Amino acid sequence: MGSSAGASLSAALALYVRDKGGPRLLGQLLAAPLLDDRNDSASALQMDDVELFDRSRNKFAWSLLLGDAQGGADVPQYAAPARATDLTGLPPAFLDVGSAECLRDEILAYADRIWQAGGKAEMHVWPGGIHSFDRKAPEARISKAAVAARHNWIERLLATN
Repeated sequence: MGSSAGASLSAALALYVRDKGGPRLLGQLLAAPLLDDRNDSASALQMDDVELFDRSRNKFAWSLLLGDAQGGADVPQYAAPARATDLTGLPPAFLDVGSAECLRDEILAYADRIWQAGGKAEMHVWPGGIHSFDRKAPEARISKAAVAARHNWIERLLATN
């Protein structure tokens, strides 16, 4: 479970654990994860200069991790989970993102790739939400709804395992 860069680490951990053969993870809750260092999705371009965490801040965040390797051909999947070529065998995923943030389309693409690989993913796009809206405005209706959806998913996950 994680949010923003922490969600990226959570997604990478799920890939790593799968590739190393265990232990079995029940699920992965990814709230507004940074998944793709290439930073070239339609929403990254659309939302540039729209909010505080925009395309340039996203690029800066990735540069802290990857340095000059950012955007290049040799970025490992454990650093940028969107680089994974195989998303089979991952634990069920909960992903959410605000509709008004630069990460929107890379997160939608990741969920779609999980589904294409035969995996389970629950995807929420919160109308008008910016990056980490639930932490920036925890009392807002949208924030309460997002937190409730995450809790509901965890409860359902635990009830079936």
